[in-house]
Parts: sequence; structure tokens; C-alpha cells
Amino acid sequence: MTFTVTVRDHIMVAHSLAGEVFGPAQRLHGATFVVDASFGASTLSDDGIVVDIGLATDALRDIAGSLSYRNLDDEEAFAGINTTTEQLCRFIADRLAERVASGELGDAAGRLETIEVTLHESHIAWASYARPV
Repeated sequence: MTFTVTVRDHIMVAHSLAGEVFGPAQRLHGATFVVDASFGASTLSDDGIVVDIGLATDALRDIAGSLSYRNLDDEEAFAGINTTTEQLCRFIADRLAERVASGELGDAAGRLETIEVTLHESHIAWASYARPV
């Protein structure tokens, strides 16, 4: 059995996607995503939590802020990467995992087993990426 805590933010980016499969999205366009970051653990801390919600919210807000109002095509972190929704999920999850490893999410985060990031493109379409911590 796994406990999960989810925090939410959003990003507003510009980007283009390489490949005919993307049709008009091959051209530069904007995208706004609702970002959910879910933290999973099979046990709770002595305080009865999965992760400090405040610290998790701050970390997600910082990562989202570093992406927002940017043209991802110009960002070094995405050089050679097609910035699909799936790739952005992985990027954010990996940045969150780095913050867990550095201790930025507090002592309770030491029990974390998974991080899952979901980007909602709209009310009818979204993608997720889950990884171990």
C-alpha cells in the first residue's frame, strides 16, 4: 500500500516540436500546462506525513518558474530534445528527485519511493512520468 501526496502548479512555455507527426505544432507555439507532482511512500514519517507539503510546493514552484515564460527551443537544458509533454514530465520529475536527494524536501522525504509528474495539456489530455527516488 502506498501513500501519495500531490502538489500543483503550472507552466506557460513556447516551443516547437520536430517531426511531421506534430503537424502545425512543428511551428513555434505556446502551451500552458497544469503540473501535478505526486510523491509516494509506503510508510509515513514519525510525524505522519509522506513529505512536507510546503517544501514540495516550494520546490515545484521553483522548477515551474524556471521553465515559465521561456522558449524551450532556446534553453540549453533541452538542446537536442523534442520538448513533448512526456519529456517535460521527465525533466520536472528528475529535478524534483535531485531536490529530494539534496535534502531540500525535509527529513520525511527520505522515505519517498516514487515521484510522478503529470502535465495536463487540457481538461481532456495529459501525460505522466513516474520514477523511483
